[in-house]
Amino acid sequence: MKIAVVGATGLVGSVMLKVLEERKFPCETVIPVASEKSIGKKVKYNNADIEVVGMEQAISLKPDIAIFSAGGETSLKWAPEFAKAGITVIDNSSAWRMHTDKKLIVPEINASLLTKEDKIIANPNCSTIQMVVALAPLHKKYKIKRVVVSTYQSVTGSGVKAVSQMENERKNMDGVMAYPHKIDLNCLPHGGSFDETGYTSEEVKLLNETRKILK
Repeated sequence: MKIAVVGATGLVGSVMLKVLEERKFPCETVIPVASEKSIGKKVKYNNADIEVVGMEQAISLKPDIAIFSAGGETSLKWAPEFAKAGITVIDNSSAWRMHTDKKLIVPEINASLLTKEDKIIANPNCSTIQMVVALAPLHKKYKIKRVVVSTYQSVTGSGVKAVSQMENERKNMDGVMAYPHKIDLNCLPHGGSFDETGYTSEEVKLLNETRKILK
């Protein structure tokens, strides 16, 4: 089996490679994929240096599965191109989650919905996944009407820029600002971006995705 990791040089993509390695995932070939500026860079996998390739070359290498974690815009543009080539895409962004023709999958709950025709598979927000694993059996038996949720999410979930902000604050240095307020040793009610209702995009994802999975 060949597996491509799209966004391999990013914060989440690099962790995906580590997890595949740690779990000794049964694949003969791992293809690290990233944007043009990262083509030719090397990433470590199983103590080997593997060269990063671009999107078109990755498609030509015909991986069986492409795990996307390169942001919504990249997924919207490139996931269909991989799918056209017969490659199964598992997308970690929010790009496809609420598309009516795409399945939102948590394996412990609804993997049985998948067919060979499903070439773009969305996975939910990290908070949604944890919550619905607990809620699904309760909902099946009792039909849940309302849930009150609090989540506490790490800075790393916001990417490299937010981590840099926190590290700079810890060193009393100026630098890039991912958030308008201090992150280090702080807790901000600010997951994602605010909409006109005052809710954040993270809160809206949790609401809509949970409904889609448990319907």
